[in-house]
Amino acid sequence: MTFGISTACLYPMQTEDSMRHLIEHGFKNFEIFFNCKSELSSDFVTELKNMVIQNGCTVHSIHPYSSAYEPHMLFSDYARRYLDGLELYKQYCQAACELGAKILVMHGDRLGNTRITDNEYFERFDKLTKIGQSFDVTVAQENVFGYKSSNVDFIFKMKKNLPNVKFVFDVKQELRAGCGKMNMARAMGESICHTHINDSTNEKDCLLPFDGDGNYSPLFNLLKSIHYKGAVIIEVYRNNFKDTNDLVRSYKLLSERNENL
Repeated sequence: MTFGISTACLYPMQTEDSMRHLIEHGFKNFEIFFNCKSELSSDFVTELKNMVIQNGCTVHSIHPYSSAYEPHMLFSDYARRYLDGLELYKQYCQAACELGAKILVMHGDRLGNTRITDNEYFERFDKLTKIGQSFDVTVAQENVFGYKSSNVDFIFKMKKNLPNVKFVFDVKQELRAGCGKMNMARAMGESICHTHINDSTNEKDCLLPFDGDGNYSPLFNLLKSIHYKGAVIIEVYRNNFKDTNDLVRSYKLLSERNENL
């Protein structure tokens, strides 16, 4: 397992500044969260790529700024907007390819959207998957509270209809959806290709790893049992820690705990 961090942890710091700051504090493995369309420009992606190469870093995944609009862009009943959405996500895949990232994180459609059927959802997701494959990028479904992917039954249905589907397992999103600890991870099983990790207490559902009550042995044991080769990315919000030293401390504890399992 490889441990890393999302640039989103320092939001709203500018993406390139967040990357530079984390590199200065010793981080080498990243998920890059693109925060606006201009960050998909060739010049901007090249700036990030140069930073990665010069510092011996690895970008494992990218996260679109447009995730919240995916229901409107990609999973609505307006055909032209769907086609425009495909073109935008092609740009994400191209950026991922330039950066060497193998995963593009998808939120997908919200719960309660009846404008398209589940079968139409799977067809569109499959189309996105094929676009990703043309750039050697895996388009992966994340479990997200309030979205169809927060439902374990929907995950099973995706696996049945898309045998090669890949998933991003997010610890905090499983908690927020209330589907039971590790039930989502078990449902995804061997199809997990990427992981977002955090900790929690009864009062707070998003804290840095080892700042809460979390026991990571079940998760790490599951990942090891499926011979997981992906990254485990710290993904919290800026109000969940005091300063970057907290991120460094959490990362070191996470790495040490995994070594002792």
